[in-house]
Amino acid sequence: MAERESSNLLTRTWNAVWRPTPGSLRLLALIGVIGNVVIVVSGGAVRVTKSGLGCPDWPRCSGDSLVPTHDPEHHVLNMSIEFGNRLITFVVLGVGVLVFVAALRLRPRRRSLVWWALAQPMSVFAQAVIGGIVVLTKLHPAAVSLHFLVSPALLVFCVALWIRAGEGDAPPRPLTGPWTRRLAAALLVSCAAVLVAGTVVTGTGPHAGDAESRRYGFDITDVARIHGELAWLTIALTVLAIVALHRAGAPAAARRRAHELAGLIVLQGAVGYTQYFLGVPAGLVLLHMLGSVLMWIAAFRLFFALRDRGPVPAAAGTAPAAPRPAEAPQPA
Repeated sequence: MAERESSNLLTRTWNAVWRPTPGSLRLLALIGVIGNVVIVVSGGAVRVTKSGLGCPDWPRCSGDSLVPTHDPEHHVLNMSIEFGNRLITFVVLGVGVLVFVAALRLRPRRRSLVWWALAQPMSVFAQAVIGGIVVLTKLHPAAVSLHFLVSPALLVFCVALWIRAGEGDAPPRPLTGPWTRRLAAALLVSCAAVLVAGTVVTGTGPHAGDAESRRYGFDITDVARIHGELAWLTIALTVLAIVALHRAGAPAAARRRAHELAGLIVLQGAVGYTQYFLGVPAGLVLLHMLGSVLMWIAAFRLFFALRDRGPVPAAAGTAPAAPRPAEAPQPA
């Protein structure tokens, strides 16, 4: 029974990659989104456990060994945590390759999806190179910050592919007025600023990846205050976006995306202030990092929800999907 289920799973996976449908490609894209969220959390685990130099060499773990071995200068737990994070990178790379192959095999082929899919494995290669720089510079805070920020950048490709695979290729038709769309764009900029400021806070504080690693020379109170002020700006922009969407009678999906973003920001703020007053315990740091990427994803989903690109192109040999009813752009 177990062998039959395993065989069926392999067959379904093969078909999803080699004989993809728009639905199976979208599912693979979602797996890519989840994988990149997981790697952010695993990278956070490396930092809060001071395992950043658990594998002191790159691309090997230690000396001539690719895997953790006995090393009197590095505890086996730290080596295992850092090595585990490296393994997850290979998993994410594998998913990215499968997504790219599926996008190539989709019929009719959609060139925009192929480019979004190609960006995923290429970005993982970039992430691996930056990870090597992080190790070789002994966790210089600028390199560590860049290493983290590549993940949100990679999530842009993953989320875009996930959303684009579920819609058509017609020219974007605005569902709201220019003011609301500018608010959504400003939200993306604000969320990006919060992420960047968060890396500076972490690089200044106690969870820089190793007890002996360099820190930024800033005052932790000052950088935490700037990070908090940017978070409050993001909250204000989100409230404005919600009001604008409701006043304009925007589609329910767009309003739902805005409410989801608002909920995540409130939870993220609660975790952030709690960890600050409790002395940044490791568990809350990981939860805060998870919240940061979920907030980033939610902001992009809101941005994409403010336009329509028509129905998904019909697969070869099937009847075309009925066009969506026209919906006039709203004034705000």
